[in-house]
Amino acid sequence: MATTIRELARMKRDGEKIPMVTAYDYTAARIADAAGIPILLVGDSLGMVVLGYDSTIPVTMDDMVRHTRMVSRGASNALIVADLPFMAYQVDANEAMRNAGRLMQEGGAHTVKMEGGVAIADTVRRIVDAGAPVMGHLGLTPQSVNALGGYRVQGRTRETARRLLDDAVALQDAGAYSVVLECVPSQLAKVITERLTIPTIGIGAGPDCDGQVQVFHDMLGLFADFVPKHARRYATLSDDIAVAFRQYADDVRAGAFPDESESFTMNEALLSDLLDG
Repeated sequence: MATTIRELARMKRDGEKIPMVTAYDYTAARIADAAGIPILLVGDSLGMVVLGYDSTIPVTMDDMVRHTRMVSRGASNALIVADLPFMAYQVDANEAMRNAGRLMQEGGAHTVKMEGGVAIADTVRRIVDAGAPVMGHLGLTPQSVNALGGYRVQGRTRETARRLLDDAVALQDAGAYSVVLECVPSQLAKVITERLTIPTIGIGAGPDCDGQVQVFHDMLGLFADFVPKHARRYATLSDDIAVAFRQYADDVRAGAFPDESESFTMNEALLSDLLDG
């Protein structure tokens, strides 16, 4: 059964935890969807784990549309959430609505995700009123990494904790159906989760959020450059892939690949005629 935002609301009411992972292409989407993951996030984190940038800031709308389209072709049941990238919604509400429309019309996303709280609440409301569901994102907001002074936990002071709570309420009041809490102290994330009627999805925000999200490459051990504290590795596929590549290279050099079972043949009489000619 396809996941909807109403189903996510039910899961919160029933105390049913919500798993969510990122996906950036058709193959990953097919695997995650078949495993029963209810939400796939086409995150602008693809800038680092797929495109090789050092942050999410260089990611463009065209990048997001292209990768969202790949994911939408691979998933049949999961709710597909796509990030609006840096400066795709901050400049002007009309531009934000157009870009949200692109992710849904061209990319096949079911909903969009936006970073920020009170400052973007009016834009969130306009996008929701236009028929595009919005997931919020608070705490460590990677698009604001330069303003935040780096990748660090947010909400550890009274002032910043109060601001995060106000931001969360503002997003809910603006019509957001869910909010991601990234790198927020677990005690504060618990308070926000209890205060909101919409689901919270944590990443580095402790166990009391209504759901959790992890980056595909982090949890499967595909991205070795940096392993976040909040990531749990469920596999080390980069090691397995490296072993497979080395074995393949050895087989090619030794003439062991391909063998007859991996090769095609032709009619010997036709070959003889060709050679005679």
